[in-house]
Amino acid sequence: MNTHGTMNTHGMVHTQGMVHTQGMPMPPHRTASANGLAGAAMVLGLIGLSTSIFFIGGLIGGIGLVLGIVALITAKRSGVGRGKALTGVVTSILAIVVSVLVAVFFAWYANKTQECYRPDNFQQYVQCVQQQLTGK
Repeated sequence: MNTHGTMNTHGMVHTQGMVHTQGMPMPPHRTASANGLAGAAMVLGLIGLSTSIFFIGGLIGGIGLVLGIVALITAKRSGVGRGKALTGVVTSILAIVVSVLVAVFFAWYANKTQECYRPDNFQQYVQCVQQQLTGK
């Protein structure tokens, strides 16, 4: 061929990441499923993290974690989407951890204040909770 590219047996010229067929440049082939999984994992991880105080974030984070791990494995083969997949894995793990911590806190709070659940008014409830939490 010439100094600008090499021609393969199918008549296509490869130059610096672009494939030219009959004089028309085409972008290099990318694996769409790797980007799709990585993007989905990242979005689910971020949504899971932002909703993790409502328990649902832990479930969304679990799905994001599975997709992120699959996307990391796919990105290792294709080289596409590693950053998004890693972001999805990290944010999904954080969403799960925050959801577990919130659940533990709510269980602790409910146990600590269970005597206060039948007040006559909100003021009595607040006063009872303060007594239960401070021990006074």
